[in-house]
Amino acid sequence: MSLGQKIKLLRQENSWSQDELAYNAQIDGRQVSRYENDHVIPSVEVVVKIAKAFNVCIDYLLLDEAPRKPLDAVHSKLAERVLALDDLSKEDEKSLIHILDALEAKNKLKAIARGVE
Repeated sequence: MSLGQKIKLLRQENSWSQDELAYNAQIDGRQVSRYENDHVIPSVEVVVKIAKAFNVCIDYLLLDEAPRKPLDAVHSKLAERVLALDDLSKEDEKSLIHILDALEAKNKLKAIARGVE
């Protein structure tokens, strides 16, 4: 998928007009159609603004096989560990989700208990 096609897809997913994309990315509205139709390649500065507007990583916009990740991804040890488990079996994935659900429920109960005391 080309850069222009990705921009158009992201814009449509957000239900934005081309003018709304231009406003949200603070770019020239007249250029959006040219970008989407691959008539013009946006500058690096414009690609960064578009990535920020859609909160997608820049490599997703520029590279064919790059995964779609948020630009402002959470950077913590836990998040990195979970992301590293990308190719778990379905059974292991279900088990991990079950464990995470249990921990989330435990923390909610603790919060409720603190509010009662």
